[in-house]
Amino acid sequence: MLSAAVDFVLEETMSEDAKSLAKAPLIPPVAYQSDRFMESADARTIRIAAEYIEPQLRLKRAGIQNTVVFFGSARISSRQEALRRMSELDIRGSNGAGAPPTAAELKAARQALQMSRYYEDARELARLITRWSLSLGNKSQFVVVCSGGGPGIMEAANRGASEAGGKSIGFNIKLPAEQAPNPYITPELNFMFRYFFMRKLWFAQPARALIVFPGGFGTMDELWEFLTLIQTRKMGHRVRVLLYGSKFWKRAIDFNWLSEVGTISREDLNVLHFVDSPSQAFEMLRRQLKRDRKVRAAIRQPFP
Repeated sequence: MLSAAVDFVLEETMSEDAKSLAKAPLIPPVAYQSDRFMESADARTIRIAAEYIEPQLRLKRAGIQNTVVFFGSARISSRQEALRRMSELDIRGSNGAGAPPTAAELKAARQALQMSRYYEDARELARLITRWSLSLGNKSQFVVVCSGGGPGIMEAANRGASEAGGKSIGFNIKLPAEQAPNPYITPELNFMFRYFFMRKLWFAQPARALIVFPGGFGTMDELWEFLTLIQTRKMGHRVRVLLYGSKFWKRAIDFNWLSEVGTISREDLNVLHFVDSPSQAFEMLRRQLKRDRKVRAAIRQPFP
């Protein structure tokens, strides 16, 4: 009887405790740990601030002073990849396995092989720049290769820097069709942005030079952003702009025509330099960057 009474009391006590716990309010997360709030429209200002402060801190910790930015198409493949694709089409056409390649497929594969020279040139140029920067001794982080972090020309730039034994930056962007970071970015310098304009700010603020390889809408957008900042003197420091592949660029954009019809001044063209080989581009950059070593790091010179 006594045992049964004790059990009854314990059950009643546990039942009361359970009721108390059920009535107790759950402890909510603090605001900045609430995914619902941080992803809301009301938190946009916080997200924007984070995309300025967090990269600034990481670049500072890594000792990054200045960058050379590579822009170009994400669709340009390496020569090895372009040759592999051509080989696959040749096999399809010769052994009768599957449908033979169409004229359009063959044309696209030949064009990809031709364009692959830009991947290899970007890779070599990034290697030359990085090797030179590393040769400066205690100034080993004086200039670091920077790309958009994705495939194509971006991958080639990070790859060349990695092959030279140096660091490189990848400023990636979240897109509806996800663009994965390429494997050659230095891990601690691998960034992901939500906002294009914050990504562009970090492309521009530490940049000492911009090298633009053939590309599409994204490349054009980034090029015009830089040219506008330079024209309006919003950069706060000098930036050299190299257009790699004079045949491509002179056909894609008639800069002289813009000057002739008066939509830009003749002096605006002085910022553009056409180059056609890694050695030519490197020598042009090296001369400028040697002079720039005597001035403050670009990252410490905010936009006016």
